[in-house]
Amino acid sequence: QAKECNGVKVPIDTSKPNPNEVEFDNLYLDMNGIIHPCTHPEDKPAPKNEDEMMVAIFEYIDRIFNIDRRDCPDPKSDPSFPAPRAKMNQQRSRRFRASKEGMEAAEEKQKIRQEILAKGGFLPPEEVKERFDSNCITPGTEFMDNLAKCLRYYIADRLNSDPGWKNLTVILSDASAPGEGEHKIMDYIRRQRAQPNHDPNTHHCLCGADADLIMLGLATHEPNFTIIREEFKPNKPKPCALCNQMGHEVKDCQGLPREKQGKHDQFADTLPISEQEFIFIRLCVLREYLERELTMASLPFTFDFERSVDDWVFMCFFVGNDFLPHLPSLEIREGAIDRLVNIYKNVVHKTGGYLTESGFVNLQRVQMIMLAVGEVEDSIFKKRKDDDDNFKRRQKEKRKRLKRDQPSFIPGGQFSPQALGNRCSPQAISNPRQAAFEMRMHDRQNSTTSASPNTSLTPDGSPSLGGGIKRKAEDSDSEPEPEDNIRLWETGWKQRYYKNKFDVDASDEKFRRKVVQSYVEGLCWVLRYYYQGCASWNWYYPFHYAPFASDFEGIADMPSDFEKGSKPFKPLEQLMGVFPAASGNFLPPTWRKLMTDPESSIIDFYPEDFAIDLNGKKYAWQGVALLPFVDERRLRAALEEVYPDLTPEESRRNSLGGDVLFVGKHHPLCDFIVEQYKTKSTEAVDIPPELCHGIQGKLSLNNNAVLPDQVVESPVPMLRDLTQNSAVSISFKDPQFAEDFVFKATVLPGAKKPAPVLKPGDWEKTNNDGRPWRPQLGFNRDRKPVHLDQSAFRTLGHTMPRDRGMPGMYPNAVPLGAYGSPYARPLMGGQQQIPKLLSNLRPQESWRGPTPLFQQTPQRTAGAAPLLAWNRMLQSPNQFQPAQYQGLGPMGYPQRPEDRMDRGRQVGKQGPRAAACPPRRKGSLL
Repeated sequence: QAKECNGVKVPIDTSKPNPNEVEFDNLYLDMNGIIHPCTHPEDKPAPKNEDEMMVAIFEYIDRIFNIDRRDCPDPKSDPSFPAPRAKMNQQRSRRFRASKEGMEAAEEKQKIRQEILAKGGFLPPEEVKERFDSNCITPGTEFMDNLAKCLRYYIADRLNSDPGWKNLTVILSDASAPGEGEHKIMDYIRRQRAQPNHDPNTHHCLCGADADLIMLGLATHEPNFTIIREEFKPNKPKPCALCNQMGHEVKDCQGLPREKQGKHDQFADTLPISEQEFIFIRLCVLREYLERELTMASLPFTFDFERSVDDWVFMCFFVGNDFLPHLPSLEIREGAIDRLVNIYKNVVHKTGGYLTESGFVNLQRVQMIMLAVGEVEDSIFKKRKDDDDNFKRRQKEKRKRLKRDQPSFIPGGQFSPQALGNRCSPQAISNPRQAAFEMRMHDRQNSTTSASPNTSLTPDGSPSLGGGIKRKAEDSDSEPEPEDNIRLWETGWKQRYYKNKFDVDASDEKFRRKVVQSYVEGLCWVLRYYYQGCASWNWYYPFHYAPFASDFEGIADMPSDFEKGSKPFKPLEQLMGVFPAASGNFLPPTWRKLMTDPESSIIDFYPEDFAIDLNGKKYAWQGVALLPFVDERRLRAALEEVYPDLTPEESRRNSLGGDVLFVGKHHPLCDFIVEQYKTKSTEAVDIPPELCHGIQGKLSLNNNAVLPDQVVESPVPMLRDLTQNSAVSISFKDPQFAEDFVFKATVLPGAKKPAPVLKPGDWEKTNNDGRPWRPQLGFNRDRKPVHLDQSAFRTLGHTMPRDRGMPGMYPNAVPLGAYGSPYARPLMGGQQQIPKLLSNLRPQESWRGPTPLFQQTPQRTAGAAPLLAWNRMLQSPNQFQPAQYQGLGPMGYPQRPEDRMDRGRQVGKQGPRAAACPPRRKGSLL
């Protein structure tokens, strides 16, 4: 991360080696996981308009590159997308629910506001501000079209100005290219792996927060696959939406005057800021765990770990995914995956082989697994009920205990307890006698009121003779529970389930088989989607609920083929399929009218209100939205009448697009692309892989290309135009294969297995000289942590002021003794200042202040080209050598020669405190 010295941030030179001691070849950005967090940031106000939103997205991408290296040859960015019909049903549910919950929240907020003001409470005046509707993050909207323009501008700006991007090849797949973002990335990897010259040791890094990315990464069978994602920090404080104060939610707001923040109220409009951290998920380590878990002895067939991983991925689909509801008996929080693995290991001896192969399902073997789950369904439901009752009993006892143990009296006013670490200092006590008297009277009144909870009081505070009053529901120990008509723990659960959820009798075998067949088709479709690409753009599961595992009888003969040649929805058609009427403002006027006109032939697709079935859950967001499914034929027939009303701009937004490839002027492929534009050839040409790090595909001229020596206009008014552009873009298409081609799900020949990380099972038995096992931290197994003794921690606590803004956090601290440091100790007689302490940083001009975002002057020079995946195949192996870092300290500062000597301490990756001040001999500090 960027270091700060004397209040100035030092720019990061991303052309230098990766400080994580690993070099990634391909970086993939799932833009959906970047755009949505920018709509509701945790540590600053949400964007007020589209321009602020775009800049927030740019800053977020910059943060990713600041901690991950930018000299990878192939970042591929994917915003939102026209998705398959199976995914559109989930998108439709999310957008309808978001609209419904937004309206309900606004009504509830207004109701509470009126109640507080009626009681004399204090609330700030209600602001009339523009609301950013996150539903616009859907293909076909003007926002997504502008986002694509902004991403093209951002890529061109970085290729022109950042030395870390010197040899980058950037492929942008925007919202007009059909497919989900993460699946477009996987399709790219599959097609590159199928090329004869692909490097099997390519190191992939995928940025995204979806759990699906773990399964997709495993499905590639690439030995070096890493996921980078935001670290999840729960319970982040948020201000109340009514009074804008911290510490409570809207429903608990009482309209109290705002407390002064700081001595002079200087912290009034600031939120507690915490730097967003990122974490790496190394799938090679997960593969080690799975290998230990899935290895089976005495199989009647040859054990193949790669095939067992595919079976494990397939079984996880039963627990739930974006396309199918989970089976009623399999809840992930109840250990459903472990249960499935145990059943799988017990039954696989009888199946005669694995459940899947390269994305295709053997239904006969799957039937044996599912019927084994069905045999224990009844016991699963009964155990779920027992666990739920035990949990409620423990919670009730906990509430009683807390109520019994709570203090009988808490002083208030000037004597009220103050939270530790509060930014505002406590005020001096004034008139303590009067304050003490008021507290005694308040306590006496509370004691009188609570002495007899069933006694009502008269307006003057005396007990009423009229009798008692009923205790309010909110004082009860029990919480209202949603009614459960299914009662899966009681006999007859299957009959009640089908009657309640499907409105048919369980004895209707024909209907039950139809549900099971649709679910089996879904399992085959999802696995094919993960391993081969989209098998059908039109298929979807036509029910809201799943069947039981015990119903999967006779599925071996069910067909699992899908229609060929299906086409995805166009962007505006998808908007009509997923948007509620409340978001119709993103559609053309005549299209919008189909959502609201009572005479519309498809008005039933857009209900103003709809039921949410909790389905055994506690919260509405966990329930099932009972929305009508969109009939594709009726929708297309209705849209035929309004298609002529589209403007040329709307018709352009409604067309399907493709990927675009960008390179800078230093890239070996740049001259080849420029030559294509000079010849004006209309035919697609093959990429010379030797010029593009081994990437293969087709190139064709782009109508809206970024060209050298042509101005790249800024799509956002607050950003400047790129007047000295040297980047170039061209349309890119992945290598094409026959429709029936099968991508093999296996490790490629020549792939090197990463060094093991887990503790060997026979560690204690083997001769290790009695050494304890030391877990590996980070990517480098030879990195050794540094230990700070007590004297070092005492010195840190002494030297670092408590009021630095973030107490206890030292990652941005200047090393003690550095020139110009406000925390440097005075030099003793004869003591020399450390020479060239910051010699590895940028020239002195960079210290004048932080360069404004996206306004750097173009950089004409850059460091040496890194050794990339394609170069590794053309040159002799040159592994990463720690020796090239011998002159650098833990934070990138050069070390003095005497500090690099071996004095019994090894300097490696350190915690924040150790990184701030590297330890020396006998606990002294630099």
